[in-house]
Amino acid sequence: MLLVIDVGNTNTVIGLYDGDDLVHHFRISTTRGRTSDELGDLLLALLERRGVEAGDIEGSILASVVPPLNRALRQACEQYFSSSPLVVGPGLKTGMPILTDQPAEVGADRIVNAVAAHHLKADEHRDHGLIVVDFGTATTFDVVNPKGQYLGGAIAPGIDISMDALFSHAAKLPRVELKRPATIIGKNTVTALQSGLFYGYVGLVDELVTRMQDEADFETQVLATGGLAVHFSEVSRTIKHIDDHLTLKGLRLLYANNRDAKDAAPKSKPKKGATA
Repeated sequence: MLLVIDVGNTNTVIGLYDGDDLVHHFRISTTRGRTSDELGDLLLALLERRGVEAGDIEGSILASVVPPLNRALRQACEQYFSSSPLVVGPGLKTGMPILTDQPAEVGADRIVNAVAAHHLKADEHRDHGLIVVDFGTATTFDVVNPKGQYLGGAIAPGIDISMDALFSHAAKLPRVELKRPATIIGKNTVTALQSGLFYGYVGLVDELVTRMQDEADFETQVLATGGLAVHFSEVSRTIKHIDDHLTLKGLRLLYANNRDAKDAAPKSKPKKGATA
């Protein structure tokens, strides 16, 4: 089995693949201070809940936008699963040219999403490019041309960050649940806030996507991922497809593309007490 780990600023998503099939997935909070032993014990506990032992893990791959956790996660995989994980970054074969000013600065999650979206693009749309919208701590927009080249994109504050900024700077405004209100014209403070937050954010997404489509010299498919994608896609004029597990799928693809190099790497001894 393959263990895939996507470390975001707010949440870490963990997936377990049996061949091409995603058989289990977990979402935990990203805590920067965790040690390798704490992370290893947590991973083992999550797997054991699904009847999976450490010895069942044949390989692992990590994409992270939180550098302080990278070392601890690598050590956890080495100690508890007997091998060092592949880490998405410079030196890993992606099969996708990164046509930006500073390719090394592009977030690992953005590259993984782009690779997955291009690979999964329907045959009838092979002559189309892609815009991938990922609703996370930040909302990212990534553009891939029909040749499978990553062109760049945009980064906007995530909806949770936007809400926190509003409530922390406006003393009289109450914190409200993010939800689609029945009407755009709010009849009270709560519904007015919900309208501005929800439809305002949909407007941000649609405007950026539309301007990217106008600037591109090719037709595009628009694919969304991330925890809030399903909520905004219901009213978005531009989002047509959703894939909740796009990043996990991309990690599996990248592991497969780099398996030969991984298999050639020396194995580590499993931590005492862990199942080999």
